[in-house]
Amino acid sequence: MKLTRRMTFAAFAGMLALGAAAPAYAADLIAIITPSHDNPFFKAEAVGAEGKAKELGYETLVLVHDDDANKQSELIDTAIGRGAKAIILDNAGADASVAAVQKAKDAGVPSFLIDREINATGVAVAQIVSNNYQGAQLGAQEFVKLMGEKGNYVELVGKESDTNAGIRSKGYHDVIDDYPDLKMVAQQSANWSQTEAYAKMESILQANPDIKGVISGNDTMAMGAHAALAAAGRKDVIVVGFDGSNDVRDSIASGGIKATVLQPAYAQAQMAVEQANDFIKNKKSPAEEKQLMDCVLINGDNAAKLETFALTN
Repeated sequence: MKLTRRMTFAAFAGMLALGAAAPAYAADLIAIITPSHDNPFFKAEAVGAEGKAKELGYETLVLVHDDDANKQSELIDTAIGRGAKAIILDNAGADASVAAVQKAKDAGVPSFLIDREINATGVAVAQIVSNNYQGAQLGAQEFVKLMGEKGNYVELVGKESDTNAGIRSKGYHDVIDDYPDLKMVAQQSANWSQTEAYAKMESILQANPDIKGVISGNDTMAMGAHAALAAAGRKDVIVVGFDGSNDVRDSIASGGIKATVLQPAYAQAQMAVEQANDFIKNKKSPAEEKQLMDCVLINGDNAAKLETFALTN
């Protein structure tokens, strides 16, 4: 009897010891991997996804890859090792991310992509992205109107490895290029960075002091460009961004940046978690892998309704 009790106690103690080591593996874990939260757009994605996952009863693992494909691969290894049931991913490159997403699939961990596509189908369960082309056309139409259909302008392009940068640029030009009196005098990548956009804008302005407008591939670069223009005393230059950030909302309200295009980062991330939950619990995939969400023009008329990449009523 004493031996049995000792054995039972020993077994129970062993179970407790295993339990103490268990946090490395979560039974119901969703991993959320995005670029740096220094950009409020990516932070909104992470917050939206984490909030929805917790609401649905999951533990979360929130990680940042800093647009580094090698780091992203390591983080996906971490998610696999922690027993994640799904990965919500804003990826680090359309080509560079395919192998990492495939690795997760091979390990039995489904990926649900947001914001950025990869150049492969059948690897991720879902790719939920903003309709960047439609949004860029909205922004370009507003830019043309603000410019009065004429004048020299500058385009700041996003990270060249990011498919969205090219799609937005094409959307801009498919509208603007129809107006022969609008002349692009400079086109440079600022890699989605506010600091880099500030430095690029300073140099561009020195070479092209007669510019009338700047159209930017995202709000972060638009903020950098606007700050450089303001420092040079050029408050007359029209700046249009893309994303729908609170920073640009506030700038629009104070008469700075003139417009942006809202892409619903928060809603996109929550939709991805809902689809992941359906896949985990019901083995149900979305009807389409690639899903587009339309964008909305934000200007002085509706900027006050913008809050954290969503329009309020």
